[in-house]
Amino acid sequence: QVQLVESGGGLVPPGGSLRLSCAASGSMYSINVMGWHRQAPGKQRELVADITRGGRTRYANSVKGRSTISRDNAKNTVYLQMNSLKPEDAAVYYCYADDFWGQGTQVTVSS
Repeated sequence: QVQLVESGGGLVPPGGSLRLSCAASGSMYSINVMGWHRQAPGKQRELVADITRGGRTRYANSVKGRSTISRDNAKNTVYLQMNSLKPEDAAVYYCYADDFWGQGTQVTVSS
């Protein structure tokens, strides 16, 4: 079992930045991919970005160039730095590690 705890969400003005963190605990030895999905009201959950244990990254087109995912394998933590935030970035952001999911953290983009 793997437990995931997200932090860093909140209210950000348009054009602002935030950094999400996700700390994992438990049986991490077999976990390869960690990342983030998001779900806005009335929309399907969608990939934001993910990263393999080896550091290979993948981004949704909607955040590419504005976001950076990183990972500290020693700390079992994955980070998502998001810049130039737009109202359409508002959503609940969910961290995942292979098939395990966190509870989500709310990101609101509003002035």
